[in-house]
Amino acid sequence: MNATVEPGPTNGAGPREQAPPGRRRTRTVRTAGGLSIRLDLRAVLAGTLLLAAALAAAVALIGSGDYPMTPSQVLATLTGGGTTGQQFIVHDLRLPRVLVGLLVGAAFGIAGAVFQTVSRNPLGSPDVLGLSQGSSVGALIVLVWFHGGTFAVAGGAVVGGLLTGLVIFLLAWQRGIHGYRFVLVGVGVAAVLYAVVLYLLTKASLYDAARATTWMTGSLSGRDWSQVWPMAAVCAVLIPVVLRCARPLRMLEMGDDAAAALGVGTERVRITALLAAVVLVSAGTAAAGPISFVALTAPQLARRLTGAPGPNLLPAALMGAALLVGADWAAQLLFGADQLPVGVLTGILGGGYLLWLLATERKAGRV
Repeated sequence: MNATVEPGPTNGAGPREQAPPGRRRTRTVRTAGGLSIRLDLRAVLAGTLLLAAALAAAVALIGSGDYPMTPSQVLATLTGGGTTGQQFIVHDLRLPRVLVGLLVGAAFGIAGAVFQTVSRNPLGSPDVLGLSQGSSVGALIVLVWFHGGTFAVAGGAVVGGLLTGLVIFLLAWQRGIHGYRFVLVGVGVAAVLYAVVLYLLTKASLYDAARATTWMTGSLSGRDWSQVWPMAAVCAVLIPVVLRCARPLRMLEMGDDAAAALGVGTERVRITALLAAVVLVSAGTAAAGPISFVALTAPQLARRLTGAPGPNLLPAALMGAALLVGADWAAQLLFGADQLPVGVLTGILGGGYLLWLLATERKAGRV
């Protein structure tokens, strides 16, 4: 398919990020079939840099550990070279861990962008709205009451996340979904589920309580190909579904009436995007545990990096992947191999970011 590139008009940013006139540069790509695609050059550049950062962090993580490897050795082994020992370490031990981190980070990032767009609130993320707590309750019920194995615990996490999402949706529904009600219901459900988590821990045996605590911390340690393939399948199916909702979600930020006037089925878009986001969060939690604050910070950092209006779904996914793998690499670099679960580091950094966000929102008079 032949395409020509023509200069396009400048594109002003939305109400959240107001750019000076003439500062944003776009290009319009016209295909031979008459289709025109307008590209924001800053957003494209930001997405490219995020992809490069995620891949660089992945190579660094593969090369770290008790048997360190240089980036050149890692790349040579990934492309079929290296010694037999290096191939075993990379392909069987470290590559699955990195792939799970990339997939889970992307799932959390894009799901967080959906929740924040639908709720119209920067605090609207699975961590705050109770999805992670719901997955934890499901996993703990299987672990504490039924003494289930790894796959059973993962299945319980998925079921718990889906049921929690359904409960929040039903409680928040009143002639549609509205931002503040959605957030308030989610916060209330999260508080109840956290109490259930504490109750289940008090009823667990010492061995099960230790397993539950380890899982709830959130870690990529010990991940293998059995976690990679299900997570890859979920992302391959649902991330394109969410990306197809990008334009309608952007229109929803103008308000339901304006979006409906432009032909957007508001409730259909919300339900589709939210359902896909809930499944992505549940699957990611099942694969790596309830790793906190990635879904909260990734969409906002991506939006600030691109400077573009709208949900920025693909940059949020790339930012989530880069954040999670980068945090896991930093934890190994600073504290040694598998000495600090990645969920602890993301919790520390994300908590600091949340305090800064609250201070910023209060200074702006929005809270």
